[in-house]
Amino acid sequence: MATDPALAANPLASQPIRQSTGEGGALGKTGFAWAVFEWARNPYYILIVIYIFAPYFARDIIGADLLASGALDGLPADEALATANAQGQATIASVTKWAGFIAAMTAPFLGAALDRGGRLKPILAIFLGSITICSAMLWFAMPGGEGLPVAMIMTLLVIAYVSYTYSEVTHNAMLSVSGEPRRLAMISGLGLGLGNGAAALIFLAIALLFVLPAMTGWPFAVPQFGVDLTKFEHARLAGPICAAWLALFSIPFFLNARDPGVPDASWARAFREGARSVWRTVREAAKYRELLKFLIARMFYADGMAALLALGAVYVALFLGWNFLEMLCYAIFASACAFAGGIFGGWLEERVGVKRALALEIFAMVVVGLFQLSITQESLLFGLVANFTVWDGIVFPTLSDLVYLGSISVIAVTATASISSSRTMLVTLAPPGRSGEFFGLYAIAGTITVWMGPLLVEQFTLWSGDQRIGMVSIHLLFLIGLAALLTVRMPERAT
Repeated sequence: MATDPALAANPLASQPIRQSTGEGGALGKTGFAWAVFEWARNPYYILIVIYIFAPYFARDIIGADLLASGALDGLPADEALATANAQGQATIASVTKWAGFIAAMTAPFLGAALDRGGRLKPILAIFLGSITICSAMLWFAMPGGEGLPVAMIMTLLVIAYVSYTYSEVTHNAMLSVSGEPRRLAMISGLGLGLGNGAAALIFLAIALLFVLPAMTGWPFAVPQFGVDLTKFEHARLAGPICAAWLALFSIPFFLNARDPGVPDASWARAFREGARSVWRTVREAAKYRELLKFLIARMFYADGMAALLALGAVYVALFLGWNFLEMLCYAIFASACAFAGGIFGGWLEERVGVKRALALEIFAMVVVGLFQLSITQESLLFGLVANFTVWDGIVFPTLSDLVYLGSISVIAVTATASISSSRTMLVTLAPPGRSGEFFGLYAIAGTITVWMGPLLVEQFTLWSGDQRIGMVSIHLLFLIGLAALLTVRMPERAT
């Protein structure tokens, strides 16, 4: 494979840095294989980190155990419930904070080693194995002190989150060889779309097989496979389902995706040289001014988005009081919209350019996110419109519920599109042959507030005792990131 002459001449770069491009588009053999990886892996993040397990852990383990402990017995019922909910939200924020901190300190070195090491697929298999084991173990996360202790559950979530980040860095490092350069945006967008589509199918299966039979006796008289909703088995089952899904559907990726690694290259040398390269890159930041400006921008807006995604479902489950079926409907709707968002991101980039597309996507998230915080169980628009019952159905009966659900479509589309646009912008700005290293720095830029954003939410929520005040804090990160992004100058080849 070709190498960068300037880098090859560097005495530290005794092991070649790969530089290569792929062939074909999103439906080509290697392009589709790269995209289908997210069909296999992304349901873990969507089901566990966002929609099902995190709200269950916050409300039915942390919050319920706090109420049952008697520590809040002296408070009025509403205040006690709000305090328990705030503690649940803060606990999830704490998990995300520590996972993000660990990933932020290590992912750039992994990325730099990936540019210089051997085959990437075996490394990726290790990360996926870690996610699979941790996910399967969540079946034993039970309320009331049964099953795994809270500290162990939090540890499993941190390990899986860090492994997920490492798998993302490794997978992203393979994007540049998955297809033709001009088709990478559509390949990236297709991957995100497939990931959300897979999650939507799993949500639908959980609703039809377990939740609806228990609530309505349809489409089955009782929940299938003996699942007991009173023991929260429908929520705990999300872990084993994601584990089995990941193990099964990652097979096509490993069979067909193009691996840019060099056979028999030394990983020990790759990590040594990669570490030197990361420090050299930081010292020589002026050489990559526009790229580093983009990474600084992403440091803030991705932090805000990660906190919004990780805590948004917890927020509505606790603050708006949505039940499990409503959370499933919310997840299915958001995942379907996110599927469209992956395709929309590639389409928008082709028409207005990647930088303008990304700026529009971030701005839309800020506007709609702030609008969502104006909605409560009593009113909309900060009290200007009183809430009322729209219909007597089993889900989303009030105006607040329906308006909030509708606003989720914009967040889902723009959040997914922004992930796709960010990856394309990194590939566009990164020096040839060093995408793995810069995807490592890209990961640190996306994980610094994966602990800072949740830390803000955690501290503001605990300080105020108000979930909305905690969530407001993350929108400052979006605005700072957007302002920094607007200063980035794109190369002429990207116009």
